[in-house]
Amino acid sequence: MPIRDIFLAILVVAIWGYNFVVIKLGVEEMPPLLLTALRYLFAAFPLIFFIKRPATGWGNIIGYGVSLGVLMFGLLFVGMKLGVNASMSSIIPQLQVFFTMGFAALLLGEKPKRWQIIGAVIAFSGIAIMGGERFGGSAFLPFMLLVIGAVFWGLANVIAKKAGQIDMFAYTIWTSIVPVIPLLAMSWMFEDRTAIISTFTNPTALGISAVLYQAFLATIVGFALWNQLLKKHPASLVAPFSLLVPIFGVVSGVLFLGESPP
Repeated sequence: MPIRDIFLAILVVAIWGYNFVVIKLGVEEMPPLLLTALRYLFAAFPLIFFIKRPATGWGNIIGYGVSLGVLMFGLLFVGMKLGVNASMSSIIPQLQVFFTMGFAALLLGEKPKRWQIIGAVIAFSGIAIMGGERFGGSAFLPFMLLVIGAVFWGLANVIAKKAGQIDMFAYTIWTSIVPVIPLLAMSWMFEDRTAIISTFTNPTALGISAVLYQAFLATIVGFALWNQLLKKHPASLVAPFSLLVPIFGVVSGVLFLGESPP
């Protein structure tokens, strides 16, 4: 991979790593599904009116939007609202690397190398230790929500890869519109309606900042660059860079939220 692409990959994971602090602060200001919906709403509008739809089918666009926006980030935000801290939340979703490798092998015919399999076994062992500390307690459910979310992130990576050689910035914008209505509907059905109304009638500076950071940096910039890298290189080569996310996530959690990882 060229040095330029390595730099871009590290830039993306730095943006995503700090984003876990932003999410943690955001879900304290508004319901988590609503926050996820607003993230994608502002990522899509108004740019969608000025950018042509990418040259891929609606099935691919909808599949990616549902897998990543509704399922992965919906579960992540709810899990963080239920108590998973920013440091731990930056670690667990990186299981997507290994789910990406598995889906890529099944659906794209990309066979992982021996060293990748060994690394996957070691990393899964670490996640199993984290899960064992939470088994049977109230922390186990939010932990599993993040694990399940990682499955759908891995699937979304492969769906993006199958989109082919297209404009990945346009792809990011158009797929961002997909999660908005399902997430708003689920928020209205399952979350505190008083809190939902208060988000719009009495917005806070922190809440607005959390939405804008996630919409423009974490979504538009982050996923446009990430999907561009997936287009140019094998998914099994790009996905492991996200394992750097926990470094930025844990450090920012300690610095800005005073967290103390065990």
